[in-house]
Amino acid sequence: MAKKIKWNSERILSLSAMTMSFLTLIIFIYQTNLMSRQNYLSILPYLSISISNNAGDNTYSFSIENFGVGPAIIESVMIKHKGESFDLADFNDEVLTFLKTRVPELDSLKVISYSTLDQGLAIPVNATYNIMEVKNSQEDYQLLRNSLNKLKEEGLYFEIIYRSMQNERWMITNNTKGPEKLE
Repeated sequence: MAKKIKWNSERILSLSAMTMSFLTLIIFIYQTNLMSRQNYLSILPYLSISISNNAGDNTYSFSIENFGVGPAIIESVMIKHKGESFDLADFNDEVLTFLKTRVPELDSLKVISYSTLDQGLAIPVNATYNIMEVKNSQEDYQLLRNSLNKLKEEGLYFEIIYRSMQNERWMITNNTKGPEKLE
C-alpha cells in the first residue's frame, strides 16, 4: 500500500521554496542568454571606404571610416589590378607603395601623407583612418587624382577583411555599398 504524505505547514513551505528556487534558476538562465545576445549585437563595426576630392583646396584623400559600434580590427588587405591579386603585406602594408609599382609617376609626389594598413590595426568607433592624403599642392592633387581614376578604370579593386572584438568577420570593397558578413 502507498504511504500517505501528511501535509503540514513545514512541508508546504519547503516545497514552495524549492519551486521558487527552480523558477529563479530558469529566469536567471534566460536573462543571461538575453544579455549575451545583446552584447553580441552591440559590438558591430561598420567600415566604409571613402574618397574625398576637394578641387578648391587641392585636397584628395583616401580613407576608411568606422560608423559602427565597437572597433574594427584589420585582418587583411588585398588589392586587385588587371586580373592580378596582391597582398598589401607584400608592400609594407602601404597602399602608396603598391600604387607606385603601378604608376611610377607617383614617385614624384612631394606633399603627401600616408599610413599603413597593418594586420591587427584597430580602427576605433566614429574614427576616420587616412590611408593617403594630398593637400595644398595643385600638381600633387592632380597627379594623385588622375592616377587613381585611371587605375579604377583599369579595374583597381580593394578588399579589406576585418573583425570585431567577438571575432565576427566582414569584408568591404570599393565596389560594395556596405560590409558583407563572412562565415
